[in-house]
Amino acid sequence: MLKKLFGFDSSKHSLRAEVVAGITTFLTMSYILAVNPDIFTALPALKELGGSIFTSTALAAIIGCFAMAFYGKLPFGLAPGMGLNAFFVYTVCLGMGYDWTFALTAVFLEGLIFILMTITNVREAIVNSIPKNMRLAIGAGIGLFIAFIGLQKSEIIINNDATLVTLGNITEGPALLGIIGLLITGFLYIKNVPGAMLLGVFATMAIGIPMGITDFKGVMSAPSSIEPIFCKFQWENIFTLDMLVVVFTFLFIDMFDTIGTLIGVSQRAGMVNKDGRIERLNQAFMADAIATTAGAVLGTSTTTTYVESAAGVSQGGRTGLTAFVVGCCFAIALLFSPLFLSIPSSATAPVLIIVGLLMIEPIRNMDFSDYTESIPAFVCIILMPLSYSISDGILIGMICYVLLNMCCGKFKKISVTMYILAVLFILKYIFIVAEPKVEPEKCALCSGGTIKPAEVTVTAKATETEEEVIEFPAEEIVETTEVTEIAE
Repeated sequence: MLKKLFGFDSSKHSLRAEVVAGITTFLTMSYILAVNPDIFTALPALKELGGSIFTSTALAAIIGCFAMAFYGKLPFGLAPGMGLNAFFVYTVCLGMGYDWTFALTAVFLEGLIFILMTITNVREAIVNSIPKNMRLAIGAGIGLFIAFIGLQKSEIIINNDATLVTLGNITEGPALLGIIGLLITGFLYIKNVPGAMLLGVFATMAIGIPMGITDFKGVMSAPSSIEPIFCKFQWENIFTLDMLVVVFTFLFIDMFDTIGTLIGVSQRAGMVNKDGRIERLNQAFMADAIATTAGAVLGTSTTTTYVESAAGVSQGGRTGLTAFVVGCCFAIALLFSPLFLSIPSSATAPVLIIVGLLMIEPIRNMDFSDYTESIPAFVCIILMPLSYSISDGILIGMICYVLLNMCCGKFKKISVTMYILAVLFILKYIFIVAEPKVEPEKCALCSGGTIKPAEVTVTAKATETEEEVIEFPAEEIVETTEVTEIAE
């Protein structure tokens, strides 16, 4: 029965390993349940609908994971994607000035296009056209990227205006807990303790309680209704240029985030044939497309395959049973959201750091002697963490591959598909504005801070789409008529 449903073979796979892998993957990607509502409530129209966004996020993840489990039979978790949700809110809605229903319609159309591309095998053809060295580079780049995410989540690495990033305060707080968790999880993994990463998460969470970092929020609560955001599409603008641009951008970001994740994680799991091609790739793409379409109906942004699935693969997940367990965990989280939200980022960050190390391993199989191969591969690897984008790393790496080989006269190395992709990628960067990489600043009053009288800023709306900021000391304020925001 399990073999028919999930591709699970008791002679090759371990039931316990699949279950532990599913739980581990869930814990490393479950932050989306807290982050997605926070991003979407930046929109005034959705400010009071955080509970509905939480529910729709979980439901979209459940549908995506079950589609991957039963149809794809692969150990990948799916949920609304980071980066894609930021593009949805900050670019399409707050930047371009469109209503959230416009962006939701674009996501729905993207899902339908992906289904069509999957049926016609276009997506699989794109993946199979990527050179071997670039595939290895994608996996290694993703390893660095998710390790960087882990370092950020634990505040071991923090922002610095002068150097972009710097070492955080590792002697106390979340950074110290993250280092403790890394030592615990690393020790358990080195000693081959079954479920090492999962045990590391819970041990780190427990240590965070006396440190004041693990904030216990309760146990259970009933899920909120999604009625306010269910099927809220805007059809009157589907033939506009802006809709075309938005759909096209969603399409490219989602496609290459998914391709990068599938290549990297599949290589780590050994789920590739002798030619380096991924098994059941088209089924995985179809599950991803179905999840995106269903997520739009439920009222959330593009649903995609998560790179954190590598955490479960490292625990032995190899079949759809792992994805099924991830989906079940998201279903349970609907009822136990307060308890789930009690797990601090510092407890899951060590898993991402260790998995990042494991994903870099295939780089030893790369051919560094041919610089027309190694230079584009290195560009791909280094840009993923530094641009904070899997898709940007892949796109620019592939552009570099095509142009460098053309300049060296090695035209026969480049497939027709690679030529076409390179042209499309270049056009993407010429005509489409990249998604924002930063979040808006929080008001000091809202975050519990204080504002000194001489530092008050009054922001008055100049137009519907842009704001004029006028700064002057608070003691000079005599009368205001359109004060819309007070910020530090």
